[in-house]
Amino acid sequence: MWYTYALLSAFFAALTTIFAKVGIKGVDTDLATAIRTVVILVIAWGIAFFRGATATMHTLSKQNVLFLCLSGLATGLSWVFYFKALQLGKVSQVAPVDKMSVAIAIILSIVFLGEPLTLKTAIGALLIIGGTLVLIS
Repeated sequence: MWYTYALLSAFFAALTTIFAKVGIKGVDTDLATAIRTVVILVIAWGIAFFRGATATMHTLSKQNVLFLCLSGLATGLSWVFYFKALQLGKVSQVAPVDKMSVAIAIILSIVFLGEPLTLKTAIGALLIIGGTLVLIS
């Protein structure tokens, strides 16, 4: 089932890129990011309320809150830079560079989370990096 959700995530991420490229024409990218964030805020809280997830907010630890906030900060900065890159570059070049986050996440997971680096994972990360270099050159 995770595979279905991952494919839906990839599909909507692709749509996000196309919609953003069209939507940022002649718009300050910081304003565009702010508008996008408000929409996501409303949707995310709506889903949390609808599914009853807010009832468990009291169970969050300080560590949960800290790292979720840090994740939000990283997401916000990612969006700011992504929108600026989309405004200046081609989708066919910006999107692959953005997806290098997969290879970077693999490296960070090894360094900070102690996850093992398997041969399969190393080859996959190298292929992502190589594919990115081919697409942007």
